[in-house]
Amino acid sequence: MSENRRSQVVTQGVQRTPNRAMLRAVGFQDEDFTKPIVGIANGFSTITPCNMGIDGLAKRAEASIRAAGGMPQLFGTITISDGISMGTEGMKYSLVSRDVIADSIETVCNGQSMDGVLAIGGCDKNMPGAMIAMARLNIPAIFVYGGTIKPGHYNGTDLTVVSAFEAVGQYSAGKIDQATLTEVERRACPGAGSCGGMYTANTMSSAFEAMGMSLMYSSTMAAEDEEKAISAAKSGEVLVNAIRQQILPRDILTRQAFENAISVIMAVGGSTNAVLHLLAIASTIGVPLTLDDFEMIRARVPVLCNLKPSGQYVATDLHQAGGIPQVMKMLLTHGLLHGDALTITGQPIAELLSAVPDEPPANQDVIRPWNNPMYPQGHLGILRGNLAEEGSVAKLTGIKKRHITGPARVFESEEACLSAILANEIHAGDVLVIRYEGPKGGPGMREMLAPTSAIIGTGLGDSVGLITDGRFSGGTYGMVVGHVAPEAFVGGTIALVHEGDLITIDADQRLLHLHVSEEELAQRRAQWQPPTPRYQRGVLAKYAKLVSSSSLGAVTDLDLV
Repeated sequence: MSENRRSQVVTQGVQRTPNRAMLRAVGFQDEDFTKPIVGIANGFSTITPCNMGIDGLAKRAEASIRAAGGMPQLFGTITISDGISMGTEGMKYSLVSRDVIADSIETVCNGQSMDGVLAIGGCDKNMPGAMIAMARLNIPAIFVYGGTIKPGHYNGTDLTVVSAFEAVGQYSAGKIDQATLTEVERRACPGAGSCGGMYTANTMSSAFEAMGMSLMYSSTMAAEDEEKAISAAKSGEVLVNAIRQQILPRDILTRQAFENAISVIMAVGGSTNAVLHLLAIASTIGVPLTLDDFEMIRARVPVLCNLKPSGQYVATDLHQAGGIPQVMKMLLTHGLLHGDALTITGQPIAELLSAVPDEPPANQDVIRPWNNPMYPQGHLGILRGNLAEEGSVAKLTGIKKRHITGPARVFESEEACLSAILANEIHAGDVLVIRYEGPKGGPGMREMLAPTSAIIGTGLGDSVGLITDGRFSGGTYGMVVGHVAPEAFVGGTIALVHEGDLITIDADQRLLHLHVSEEELAQRRAQWQPPTPRYQRGVLAKYAKLVSSSSLGAVTDLDLV
């Protein structure tokens, strides 16, 4: 094993005496100074149920790292609860938090010369934030998912947080009464863990398991189950071994790993946010990855899992049916997974999957057999056209109407659109346009779960379209298109749409088109003026100044040289 970065700092010469003195104060003994120093980036917080169980996992990992011969050092990272901030100004900070998390982990690990890092997170941006940091650091690293929440129950139906958002639309449309709305709210989130469907948190945890940066089966475990704590402890042990063998993120996060992650995301029906986050991680690690790669893989990978938001089941059901390893084995068997891709254990994926059956259990409907998938092709489509020259992202499955051409209903913010929906001002055939919500324009690229859930709740989910330069929650479904790029704030065509213009969304042709002549668009563009940035100081102002296009992952360090 190569010498530890930390041991070089604390053992070489008399000048290092102050370093050792500081470390003795936090518990180092003489024999500890030659051990690898392992950072534990602890996302514990009582801000959100996603993260409130994480501290116990951090302590289990700490103990196992110490037992395996490492010296663990805990430090905190932040989180934003997407579910709580959804539909508010606070949601602008959600995507921003991804980069704050990455910056904080990088800062501590490099500032303290850590030999490796174990990151524990729960809410949506914890995962990509940690992985971006791991890619920058390129020291042995492993991610531990805080675990998924168990479903709530009401009137014989499983509930998730999205149930509460949809109930608002149902109440506004007169479909449920106040008592039912209140009961759904009370029961939707029964305890600790991240949102239960195949929403963004569970999507990204699944992707990291597929990439080999988390242990097998760990991405679908319930937060409150003992197996999650056992997995966290095992992760610490595996990381110490990876430090000894110098298994680095750049060895694991290869082009093959990203293709494996995309294949799994397509097979499980994962969140549109995965596109944004994988682009960002690939950019950081230096792996060429574009929107077109998602479209290429979508065309060959079926949707195998019957999971919310558009399906029936939640992540704990997937876990009982065999979890992500079962999905991966099916993909491997049919030539859609790179079995020789390395994992943090030092073993290739094919070796770890060797004992997993080729087909899922017969007594369940969560993972479909290969010859009877939910859909024959993947669900995350890349739409292009004069409204999205750089591309846009849509879920193409679970929608009854795959083509819509209708008049634009233009809104300059999420709040304005939601108000119109709840006031019953939106009609079948309309195409809603929510703009100036992109990475720069928002800033922060808010998720649009509130308006999309309200559309579903009012019964318009199959009859209206919605496009935005913002994002969607992993809980969103319907004829909706996000990540429209270029965004309105930089003069993308979405900024030039007028109320009543005809817009076509075509899922089959993967087309997003504004029916306005090039001559008229040129005139509108000549008259368009960029708006004044909404924030002049602080983190949102800095983010807006630095962030790249969503088509590039909305990274903040792309053009700094």
